[in-house]
Amino acid sequence: MARLDRLLANLGYGSRKEVQALARTGAIVFDGQAIKDTGYKVPISAELPQLLTIGGAPVDPPAPLTLLMHKPLGVVCSHREPGRSVYELLPRRWRARMPALSTVGRLDLDTSGLLLITDDGPFLHRVISPRSHVAKRYVAELARPLRGDEAAVFAAGELMLEGETDPLAPAVLEVLGERRARLTIIEGRYHQVRRMFAAVGNHVEALHRDRVGRLDLPDALAPGEWRILTPDEQAAIFAESEA
Repeated sequence: MARLDRLLANLGYGSRKEVQALARTGAIVFDGQAIKDTGYKVPISAELPQLLTIGGAPVDPPAPLTLLMHKPLGVVCSHREPGRSVYELLPRRWRARMPALSTVGRLDLDTSGLLLITDDGPFLHRVISPRSHVAKRYVAELARPLRGDEAAVFAAGELMLEGETDPLAPAVLEVLGERRARLTIIEGRYHQVRRMFAAVGNHVEALHRDRVGRLDLPDALAPGEWRILTPDEQAAIFAESEA
């Protein structure tokens, strides 16, 4: 149970005073009844949006919340980097949610594809932890033709990236064309995919992530679109690492 004013303030609908003003207009309805006392306590569950409406619209889902986004090119995954961020693709009030939403790892400005955004700290750390061995799959468009030995080099578990002292974990390369390949990695080092191809004398011209674990980016989700991750989809992220 949670006080209505605290709940709605944490969901970004305004300060407690602003929520009180909203309630006085009759805009807050719980289970068919207008609630004007914001000290009223409501049960917190995944079904809350079916019971509570604000101005006739279902209330935003409470925490924990995890989103699946098709990150477009040209946006960043940080509040601190210059330029437009992925958070600007979400409802404006969501930037005031508590706990705050964070990306699960990052895709750089010039990388598109599957991005997870969550306020669930344990889930976030489980996905990005090296111990979880959650695979991330990318499709790379390359500047030069593949030379033929890249799959063996990446699979060996001996490749050293410039400036690092530990070799990369084995990775799986699938050749899709003369200058196109799919690469699956289980680490998340800085610009790892781009640096791996640079280490074998190539350059990534375009990069797209299409899978995390066994969760595929839906074909119907256009760049910039997002939706709430279902429990089955969340489980799919870890299915391969637990097998």
